Amino acid sequence: MALFSRALGLLRQARPPQVMNKAWSSGGAKNTNISGGEQAVGLVVLFSVFLVPSGWILSHLENYKSRPE
Repeated sequence: MALFSRALGLLRQARPPQVMNKAWSSGGAKNTNISGGEQAVGLVVLFSVFLVPSGWILSHLENYKSRPE
């Protein structure tokens, strides 16, 4: 147990404590208006990033099944 506590003490000394500036953490949310077009582009990009690779795999599933190992 003494070895564990000594190793833990060395780890605590090796990593300094994280101090966060209060000004950065207490800032409120920015009020930025996003147009409908920007929202639509964002949603299309988001859905395509997830659905295009999934669709590719599903459309080529028979090729993956018949692949020799």
